[in-house]
Amino acid sequence: MILEICCYTAESALLAATAGAHRIELCDNYSEGGTTPSFGTIKQVVEQVSIPVNVIVRPRGGDFLYSNYEYEIIKDDVEQIKKLRTSGIVIGFLNRNGEIDINRTTEIAALAAPLEVTFHRAFDMCANHITALNQLKNIGINRILTSGGKNSASEGAQQIANLIRKAGNDIIIMPGSGINDTNISKLIKATGAKEFHCSAKTFIDSKMHFTNTQIQMGGKQSADEYQQISVNTEQIKNMVKTLCQGSKH
Repeated sequence: MILEICCYTAESALLAATAGAHRIELCDNYSEGGTTPSFGTIKQVVEQVSIPVNVIVRPRGGDFLYSNYEYEIIKDDVEQIKKLRTSGIVIGFLNRNGEIDINRTTEIAALAAPLEVTFHRAFDMCANHITALNQLKNIGINRILTSGGKNSASEGAQQIANLIRKAGNDIIIMPGSGINDTNISKLIKATGAKEFHCSAKTFIDSKMHFTNTQIQMGGKQSADEYQQISVNTEQIKNMVKTLCQGSKH
């Protein structure tokens, strides 16, 4: 069984790897649900960890209907990410009607080869999950990250189990969203999944001695500038232990 940890900084990726994670999904911008990290970040993480690193390719937050200009950015990013010797990319393209954008997904998967390709939770925003599953199988996508169309994997466990049955051995269904060391054991039993995605997020205080709390550089809705997102290593260790026990049954 595999535990993938979603990391938003190079430091958290190193911590996750040290704690026993099996794979990293490397992102930036937690508050926007994850966007493409800098090439410097990718390079440093790939050089410093010995586990696979999959990189999200998403030029902005918001929906998954990209303009032609944004799509050209995505293609450029994929070509650069390949040069950094990552293990895979994480993508998601939808049409206006809530269906998989087959043309763009197929083109980017081909461009990324031989890297593996994960289709992220844009899948959860599809109009019909079974149709989307079959389309992604036909394209040859390696993995789908999904919460079963719900806000959390626990809420969507029944649909995740259904998707796993229909996926067979053709594509991996990886549950994600709200997974932690208190519910992963139940999700193993409820879904039959073999791979799990988790952020194990925690926030650490800034080491600044002087703080100006009168302003926020990102505006009123921004995160606390005197905290940084990281990972809870104890939670990761606990989940890895649970998965190791589950793989023996």
